[in-house]
Amino acid sequence: MKALYAPMLELEQFRRLRDDLKKTAGMHLVSGCIDSQKTHLIACLSQDYPVSMIIASNDLRAREIYENYQLFSSRVLLYPARDVLFFQADVQSMQQTTERVRVMKALASSSSADSGENGLTVIVTLPALMSHCMPAERWVDAIRSFSEGDEISLTEEQQELSRIGYEKCEEVQQPGQYAVRGGILDIYPLTEENPVRIELWGDEIDSIRNFDAQSQRTIDNIASVYVYPASEFVTTDEITREGLLKLSKETAKVSKKFRDRHMSEEAFRVSEILNVAKERLEDFGDTTVMEGFCDYFYPDAVSLLDYFPANTPIFIDEPAKAEESAKETEAEFQDSITHRMEKGYAVPGQADILFTPKRMISRLSERHLCGLSITTGGKNGFPAGEKYDISAAGTGSYNSDFSMLIKDLEHYRKNRWRVVLLSASRTRGKRLAQDITGRDIPAFYSEDADRELKGGEIMITAGASHRGYEYPMLKFAVLSESDIFGTQNRKPARKKKYQGKTIASFTDLHTGDYVVHENHGIGVYRGVEKVTVDGVQKDYMKIEYAGGSNLYVLATQLDMIQKYADADSKAPKISKLGGTEWTRTKGRVKAAVEEVAQELVDLYAVRQNQKGHSFPPDNEWQHEFEELFPFEETQDQLQAIEDTKKDMESDKIMDRLVCGDVGYGKTEIAIRAAFKAVQDGKQVAYLVPTTILAQQHYNTFTQRMKDYPVNVGLLCRFRSKSEQAQTIRDLKEGVCDIVIGTHRLLSKDVQFHSLGLLVIDEEQRFGVTHKEKIKEMKKNVDVLTLTATPIPRTLHMSLVGIRDMSVLEEAPQDRLPVQTFVMEYSEETIREAIAREMARGGQVYLVYNHVSTISDMAKRVQDMVPSARVSYAHGRMNAEQIEDIMYDFVNGDVDVLVTTTIIETGLDIANVNTIIICDADRMGLSQLYQLRGRVGRSNRTAYAFLMYRRNKLLKETAEKRLSAIREYTELGSGFRIAMRDLEIRGAGNMLGKAQSGHMAEVGYDLYCKLLNESVMALKGENIESTEFDTSIDLDVDAFIPPTYVLNEVQKLNLYKRIASISTQDEYEDMLDELMDRFGEPPKSVQSLLSIALLKAQAHALGITELTQKDDEIHLIFYEKAKISPDKVSDFLKNSRGRFRFVVGKKPYFSCQLAKKNGKREDVLQAAGRMLTEVKDGMLEEHG
Repeated sequence: MKALYAPMLELEQFRRLRDDLKKTAGMHLVSGCIDSQKTHLIACLSQDYPVSMIIASNDLRAREIYENYQLFSSRVLLYPARDVLFFQADVQSMQQTTERVRVMKALASSSSADSGENGLTVIVTLPALMSHCMPAERWVDAIRSFSEGDEISLTEEQQELSRIGYEKCEEVQQPGQYAVRGGILDIYPLTEENPVRIELWGDEIDSIRNFDAQSQRTIDNIASVYVYPASEFVTTDEITREGLLKLSKETAKVSKKFRDRHMSEEAFRVSEILNVAKERLEDFGDTTVMEGFCDYFYPDAVSLLDYFPANTPIFIDEPAKAEESAKETEAEFQDSITHRMEKGYAVPGQADILFTPKRMISRLSERHLCGLSITTGGKNGFPAGEKYDISAAGTGSYNSDFSMLIKDLEHYRKNRWRVVLLSASRTRGKRLAQDITGRDIPAFYSEDADRELKGGEIMITAGASHRGYEYPMLKFAVLSESDIFGTQNRKPARKKKYQGKTIASFTDLHTGDYVVHENHGIGVYRGVEKVTVDGVQKDYMKIEYAGGSNLYVLATQLDMIQKYADADSKAPKISKLGGTEWTRTKGRVKAAVEEVAQELVDLYAVRQNQKGHSFPPDNEWQHEFEELFPFEETQDQLQAIEDTKKDMESDKIMDRLVCGDVGYGKTEIAIRAAFKAVQDGKQVAYLVPTTILAQQHYNTFTQRMKDYPVNVGLLCRFRSKSEQAQTIRDLKEGVCDIVIGTHRLLSKDVQFHSLGLLVIDEEQRFGVTHKEKIKEMKKNVDVLTLTATPIPRTLHMSLVGIRDMSVLEEAPQDRLPVQTFVMEYSEETIREAIAREMARGGQVYLVYNHVSTISDMAKRVQDMVPSARVSYAHGRMNAEQIEDIMYDFVNGDVDVLVTTTIIETGLDIANVNTIIICDADRMGLSQLYQLRGRVGRSNRTAYAFLMYRRNKLLKETAEKRLSAIREYTELGSGFRIAMRDLEIRGAGNMLGKAQSGHMAEVGYDLYCKLLNESVMALKGENIESTEFDTSIDLDVDAFIPPTYVLNEVQKLNLYKRIASISTQDEYEDMLDELMDRFGEPPKSVQSLLSIALLKAQAHALGITELTQKDDEIHLIFYEKAKISPDKVSDFLKNSRGRFRFVVGKKPYFSCQLAKKNGKREDVLQAAGRMLTEVKDGMLEEHG
């Protein structure tokens, strides 16, 4: 943008620096720089280069520069330092690798002359440059390229993909995976937004298309694709062989030394190093193992610096600080590796995975360097070079005082300054321009890249900078929105990822799992069996019931079956086939469900009919207050806020439930609703389950409302008796506007002057007595209920129209993904993880789920890290004890909290950024997901260590262990299963304890179906079609052959979805999907789809059975089917004997199949035609 660049060209010092940097290598030092100006200066200097590098002084600063640089270029990437302490983890999250590989890819493509793009900027730290990489040319050689018309060998491509770090799986769901189905190759390139599908015709590539990982459907066609390695290291058989040989010699030597000193445990550990490395490389092709043994496999390793062209300008933010951070990393690593080698956890070659800071600085000194520093001095290892003075001054902070800003803008304008004001979004920018112009200062909004500013002009544009800066000698200033509103700049809203897809209930159904058949009850799934009767092949699902009896369910009837799911994950009682017990159970649950539905509908009706307080529309203060929110709201949040306000403005009583994980922005919704209520003279009560939450919310509310005349009070046991008495007086007299409190709020002595809004946090955590009191309070005020337990989509849909709900599914912007490591239990790692977190002023959770020995564990931790303040908490302590410990923890008086899983829900402590979970393999996925979510609530990188004890005797197959563990780190399909667990728990919470019991009796899916039917019936909708089932049995092969879909879980999922087809559109959509994902479907699959559609059509006509007997098709109708007696006789007469009505035990209509030239007509087409004839000829008009 010229408005930002052009003024700099007027500065002689700037022009000299630009020319010198281009011509001469070595250091060029700019002094007098302030942090916020550095990004601007770098962007101006690197304009003409295809690639430039910025070395930030530390990780936090690297992220800050990365965010600020977006204003100047869209091609900016961050290259994070590799974690050198925990490289021996079995599995790590892919986040860091992905970011690093993305940079390697960008550099590889920028170096090619025809890349067509310029202006790539890579932000690194010195520690990131110190880690070893494989030589660039070898990495580039590993890139795979695919174009339409190319000939490839599928077998060879699979070997190549595995070699460059891709993992083979049944269905690609996340980056770094590939799958093969027949002549289709799916690859999810690590660096791309979407996976690609390559379809072959013989050996030739017929088509390439991008597809959506969630739906597995095509997005668009492309002509070619490059697939970059999914790992920083790629290998060959030779490299693997030689590297393992070197490692084998080294481990043998070290092991012998330990044995000579009678240190057998250490000797055993050393030999395990080789075994684990071998297992991961040879059995799983896991090349990440090379990071920790780089010296053995790549003795010629290089630094990322070698990937950059020789004339790249390299900008160093505070050279002295950058060097200091590199030395700290080296010292930390050396200390760690020395400890590990002493105990047999590492071998000497592993000490050589970093270049020293000294060597790195010497290498950098040969390049074109530009150091940016606040002062001129500061000793460091970089060579002294030419000095330049391009100083700038910081702009003042306006603390939301608009008149101060106007005063400064008047001064700037009078003195002919050029001013650029950066706004977080286009809308806000335009509004700001109007507001300023409204104060008689001409200002305009523009995004014109070629627009230059004249003296005295004020331009507003969309962009962000952490702070503003001005160049007095140029009379040029850049102001940032954070100067005006005193907040961090907003993060750009990301694309919405998780769309709340209902989890298909067959996700991950394995032999031995429990299933529910709607008519026969709970049984055990025993696999799919192919049965041939009279030459016709069909697939049946085998279900085993009590007493060993089996039920075979035709694949076309799978819509009657769900995987059994329940909140407690306890084994259910298996039903008896043919008994009446299941019918009784189902009847009992149905009655209970009807009661719940009636209760909900009644409650809704009462609230609808009662008149509540109608709040006025938003005023200027409300708009201003919401503008001060320091983050970009997510779409879900905005929708929830809008719905809540609409409820408050209507004259019905609001009863809205807001669901969203901790930290997803529920509190902000409550804050805005509370502010709205207070402006209309109403009071607000905010009820929370624990004292600490009360304290946290109180702090948030007072902080957000500090600039407004709103009085916020707190009622909980942390307040003295006299303080509580004062708050109660203030509430009664109307002096206190908002009160936040625990169940203390429900006491008799608490009376309100004029209560208008009640906010309840986690209602299910209050006891029965408190719930009764809450019910009383709810009667005639608007109510907003918040919960962190996810509510299932299915349940949400059932309750639409009788319960107002807002679901927040989108994570907030500035969350960094939690770095997750899975490893064997090691006190050495625990010591290092705690020490590292404490070194950056943070706190640690250590989850240890054994109450009887938790105090011993806390003592062990204390011994490991003597300087740490360690405390412990568990569920058997009384509530006040736990609260006191948690209070100390929240206030930072405890460094490490050893705790059982009681921390799963609730607290949001931004300073806790490391969690260590012992015996992680014994916990459920949903539990791990929630525990892991306790950290990573700030803009710091958070760490999660999932530790397990490797049982020497019962060493399960490593493959199974690792794949399960990988699920934990990436939360791929495992995440979906975990979400399902949590949703079912959420459903239980929402519907109460008694209903949870009913849910357990019939399984979650059937429970939801029954609830839905009851609600529909109460709303007066037609549910007759749910009273009977339709079965179809025709003499055609209808199954999915293994040559088309091999994987049984995928096959079952498809059967289930095909069986649920109910319209022609759904039939065609399914056919499209099958062709897209698996290629042209064979005849047996096409027949399967046709039967599913026939079944839906027959069901709509009231037919319960459609079967083939030789050359006849028989139809049996449901007793309440809308058959017109008047029409039947005419119909039979007009069919000239083709249709007959047969009276017997089960009366049926029969139709003769036509023959042409001695050949019988296609039975599927005949059945379809018959149904049309029946519909037109025999049914009542409105049927």
